[in-house]
Order: sequence, then structure tokens, then C-alpha cells
Amino acid sequence: MTTLTELAEATGLTPLDHLELDAEIPVLSGLQAQGDLLIDPDLSAVSVAADAVWRPVGRGGVVLLKGQADGNPHTLVADPDTCRVTFDVTGDDGLAVAVVETTQPCWLLHPQHGGNGLAEGSYLIRRQREWAREQRLVAD
Repeated sequence: MTTLTELAEATGLTPLDHLELDAEIPVLSGLQAQGDLLIDPDLSAVSVAADAVWRPVGRGGVVLLKGQADGNPHTLVADPDTCRVTFDVTGDDGLAVAVVETTQPCWLLHPQHGGNGLAEGSYLIRRQREWAREQRLVAD
């Protein structure tokens, strides 16, 4: 298992002080949430463009989204040559952010929320929405 401290040291991303830095980050293959994002292994609601641009993900990370309320980034990090991401995604009622494909575990890091481990596979990264007298995006 990988800890938040290990990921912070490897990537240079700094988690906030309230997080338990020695906590192990479990690697999961199912539905997960991180603040205003959902990590969904079900890609049936989206399509990836045939000419999609795929970006490799390494230890430097790729920012998937900055939080609306605090501006903190949701950053995907992985070992070199094991993960890629595209933002050329349509569908999912406009909530789709990206599709991630990984051949080894990768991690989604956020300074306020810590880390989520993604097992080998493909994932839709999408915004969450909430109902508060009207539908709106979750503000992180």
C-alpha cells in the first residue's frame, strides 16, 4: 500500500495539515468520490472521440479539475508509461471531465481530500451534482 506521505514526496504535491499523512491509500476498482468529482468504472454514459488526444500521466501529474470553491487541483499521478488520460469525452449530461486508462494503480490527489487509488482499468472522471431546490454542480 502507498501512503499520502509517499505520494506527496514523490510528486511534490502538498496535502493540507488536517489529513493523516501516514494513512494508506486503498486501491479500488469501483465507484469512488473525491470532493466534487466521481471516479466511475462504468463508461457506458460517454464516448471518447475517435481522434481523441491522450496525454501520458507520470509522477508530475495531470490536473483533471480545479475545485470551484477553493481552487485546489484534483491531480492524477502514476508511474511512467502506465497511465493515460483524455479530455475528449462527450455525454453524461455534460458532467464528464475525462477518461483514464491505467495498466497499474494510479492515484488521484487533492490537497484537502487526500488520495484515491485507482486499480488497473478504465474510468470516467465526472463532476458531481446535488439537489438544493435546484440541480447544481457540487462546489469543492
